[in-house]
Amino acid sequence: MRHSTTLIYDGTFNGFLTAVFVAFEEKINVSDIQKNGQNQNGLFSDTKTIFTNVEKAKRVWNTIRNKSHNAITNIYFSFLSESEGIELILYTYIQKLMDSKASTNLNYSDGIVQRVNQLASSVGREKQRTESLVDFQITKDDVRFAMVEPDANILPLISKHFRSIYTNQSWLIYDLKRGYGIYYNQNQVELISLNLQEVRLTKTFKSDAFLNDEYDYQTLLNDYIKNTKIKALINRKLFSESVSKGKGRSLTMTKEAV
Repeated sequence: MRHSTTLIYDGTFNGFLTAVFVAFEEKINVSDIQKNGQNQNGLFSDTKTIFTNVEKAKRVWNTIRNKSHNAITNIYFSFLSESEGIELILYTYIQKLMDSKASTNLNYSDGIVQRVNQLASSVGREKQRTESLVDFQITKDDVRFAMVEPDANILPLISKHFRSIYTNQSWLIYDLKRGYGIYYNQNQVELISLNLQEVRLTKTFKSDAFLNDEYDYQTLLNDYIKNTKIKALINRKLFSESVSKGKGRSLTMTKEAV
């Protein structure tokens, strides 16, 4: 019996694609693919740490895209669903895709194929819903600001939509659930973190003049952001550090998928 291995990666899409590349290249019997820091399961498998390599990730991306543009879109959207165990599901899906003579030969009654299609469709619907429901407010330094808490990690998918609408305006959409945002400075989109410690402290030491049900955190945050200079809260260094620890999100190679 071939020994099985759990691949450990940094949590980014590029990291996942690098893991796929290594698994195929080294003919690894993959038992699981897990984010760094995740509680590793599998008592009878070894672990192998995968270091993200953009060139290897691109090779996997291009190989899948050349096989099926629909498949690479489904893979990327499903990955952003952050569904439990999604990495192994997608690895199995990619194996099935590579084993098929053509993308149309995928068995669409197969449970893995159905699951990927289902997750991709769900993320696609949330992407469209978010694009239509984002409610911007203007901050003191003339930045359009909005907060979202989506089920899926859809920020990388919606930047193109808002760049096309607000080409000549700065805007920032912040994912409160994941603690990062996309900031458009009228030139390019950046991934950023916000320093919200001050408003959290304000919530902790709230005034007795407010009833608990009136002192909602999101309402407080909305009022605070609207009356401050949002650019002063942007923390690029903090986000860079989180990326190095495998907690960041990547916009790399998304243009082909959306």
